[in-house]
Amino acid sequence: MVKSRIPVALTVAGSDSGGGAGIQADLRTFAFHCVHGTSALTCVTAQNTLGVTRVDALPAEAVAAQIDAVVGDIGVDAVKTGMLLSREIMGAVARQVEILNLGNLVVDPVMVSRGGDRLIDDGAIAFLRDVLIPLAAAVTPNRFEAQILSGLEILSLEDMRAAAQEIYRKGAKAVLVKGGGMPGDLRGIDVWFDGMQLEVLKTENVETENTHGTGCTLSAAIAANLALGKDLFTAVQLSKNYVTDALKYALDIGAGQGPVGHFFPLLPK
Repeated sequence: MVKSRIPVALTVAGSDSGGGAGIQADLRTFAFHCVHGTSALTCVTAQNTLGVTRVDALPAEAVAAQIDAVVGDIGVDAVKTGMLLSREIMGAVARQVEILNLGNLVVDPVMVSRGGDRLIDDGAIAFLRDVLIPLAAAVTPNRFEAQILSGLEILSLEDMRAAAQEIYRKGAKAVLVKGGGMPGDLRGIDVWFDGMQLEVLKTENVETENTHGTGCTLSAAIAANLALGKDLFTAVQLSKNYVTDALKYALDIGAGQGPVGHFFPLLPK
């Protein structure tokens, strides 16, 4: 009897000690798509629902070794990147992507928080834009990250469309500009562009303050669906629906912003 091969996804991201984002969110997302999750840790954060109090980066060589160990033995069907933190870590990841010929790469370009706070320096941003993003099947910037990558101010839906097309022209193969940080009725509306198809993606708006980890969850879900053999646009649509459902079951924990509820499929209907 031939043993069935289980789909495998790899997350290259940081650890969130509060369990709401980072590799913790990614691995839960992989699991609920019936995809085996593997990880390469880039940094360790001390954080909770109130914020981050400390970040410790791993050596770039350690990040590369984790990727090599996973791919060399288990193999991966899709990869997502989250917080890469430094130019050195980004360089190590980019080299591994090329050397190991890793396809189905989803880059969540963690540069700026949803509130607009910059998380990495200008050198790392330039490397991410010029080297890593062109290797990806898709890039999923939030509003502020899309402004940096496109060089355009984003205040409207037309601005989101223009930014998606501009990021594509700068080397991305496909772009999903996320509207979670947009005001009013634009909140939660995303714009997709892959060089041919320009689409506005909208699901129902879920009113909750507990949205921690939505960006990580979305990009992880896209990678999981790619690992399952879905085409890229279908993977994006399914993943957006998954995040919407997870927001409906967001967890009201801690004194700050709680995470989305990844285990909603287990709850009684």
